[in-house]
Amino acid sequence: MLFTLPDPDTLYTALSNRDPTYEGRAFVGVRSTGIFCRLTCPARTPLRQNCTFYETVKECFEAGYRPCKRCHPLGPAAEHDPMVQRLIKALSEAPDKRWLESDIKALGFDPSTVRRSFKRNYGITFLEMSRQLRLRQGFSTLSSGKRVIDAQIDAGFESGSAFRKAFQKRFGISPTMPTKDALMWLDWIETPLGSLIVLADAERVHLLEFLDHRALPRELKKMFVQSNGCIGFGRTQVMDQLQRQLESYFNGTVQSFDIPLCYHGSHFTTSVWKELLNIPAGETRSYSEIAQKLGRATAVRAVARANGANQIAILIPCHRVIGADGSLTGYGGGLWRKQKLLEIERQYQGG
Repeated sequence: MLFTLPDPDTLYTALSNRDPTYEGRAFVGVRSTGIFCRLTCPARTPLRQNCTFYETVKECFEAGYRPCKRCHPLGPAAEHDPMVQRLIKALSEAPDKRWLESDIKALGFDPSTVRRSFKRNYGITFLEMSRQLRLRQGFSTLSSGKRVIDAQIDAGFESGSAFRKAFQKRFGISPTMPTKDALMWLDWIETPLGSLIVLADAERVHLLEFLDHRALPRELKKMFVQSNGCIGFGRTQVMDQLQRQLESYFNGTVQSFDIPLCYHGSHFTTSVWKELLNIPAGETRSYSEIAQKLGRATAVRAVARANGANQIAILIPCHRVIGADGSLTGYGGGLWRKQKLLEIERQYQGG
């Protein structure tokens, strides 16, 4: 069950002391290195502000982290299953390899058995685990200014067409976009809750979504069409500003943002998003309360749709909208992230 772990400070103390109490029940993602570990990892204890704690391996992968090679956080399941142990070892030795079911068969394992075992132990299949690691590496290579062929090689694809197809399926856009003619740029920002994909022009943010958000490919594809294909990989000044403010937000030193935003929605949808900006950190509103604020008391469902259509996470705080009964309802970034964002912001109540 989610959200049953102790508070982050208690978990950080356990990490600092290498306390085995939470072995197999808690993991730490380290933002500065991009890896996740057991709380008993023998490596040097990271700074508190670089740590985010997760309950499952799946959450760690979805947040964009890769497993530590020192403490082997995938190990507990592997220790009890020689098949899992061998596959995890193979993935660790060749993280850029393009794994297929035929490769699994070549090792003497049944693909369906492997699929069930990994899903049961980690909440994610072996092939999905491999694919996420590889495409993340490919995107990082592109955003650093290197060539598509370099990204293809780093992601472990022998075929350029296969890399383009997989990349487009995952991100909704082609990796071959002409950066020099771009009007908007795409890059990656690490946060304690996982990787964010940001799309911005020289002055404004157009999109900010968690990497594992299901709508991300569709949203990026739509932005690509609207911009007539003028999207490239790279960094702008507003992205640097955004990263600094996000770091301050997660550190608890600021509760609001002053990043210029560009809205891509109808008049009503945009009015909902702007109303979300009026919800103070540490507070929540229901869909009906927002509808009433807009003078559209009967438009609760329309408000809910507009809230769900928000493509600028955190900055436009759709996570502060809950059900009339106090339930979290949905969140494109995952309910566990919504819960954690609200926990971060509770410190501002009454401030």
